[in-house]
Amino acid sequence: MSAPLPPTIARTLERFRAMDRETRMQALLSQAKKLEPLPARFAALEREAYTVPECNTRVDLFPEIQPDGTLHVWADVNVRQSPTVAAVLAITFSAVNDQPPEVALALPPDFVRQLMESIGLGTREAGLTAMVRRIQRAAATAIAAAPPSSTTTTT
Repeated sequence: MSAPLPPTIARTLERFRAMDRETRMQALLSQAKKLEPLPARFAALEREAYTVPECNTRVDLFPEIQPDGTLHVWADVNVRQSPTVAAVLAITFSAVNDQPPEVALALPPDFVRQLMESIGLGTREAGLTAMVRRIQRAAATAIAAAPPSSTTTTT
């Protein structure tokens, strides 16, 4: 049994399931265009640490913890050459960006399979799963690095 998906993703996938294949492909291209451009501050970084090697397409993921403690992930991927990857990232980011890191950790283990089945594409699951796992590792690291809660108990 699959774990529940974040509401934003569940709504998006429900729409995809209702589309015929041609409309679905157009919707994927539309989703791919929603991927935020990579900020210039990442251009000078050594990319090796950010590359997802399991993916056939060159994808670099740049997770950041914002001052308010929320997670924001940026991706560098060639949208024209890899619109499906860009679309999957845009859909994923719609749920996890600007949310507490726990939201990324709550993505179900079969998230990519559910996503790919919903959009009618069964390939690339290994690379896409690796991207989601990379985001989840960043979220777990952020949680571990967060200062302890300010609540204290007295006896």
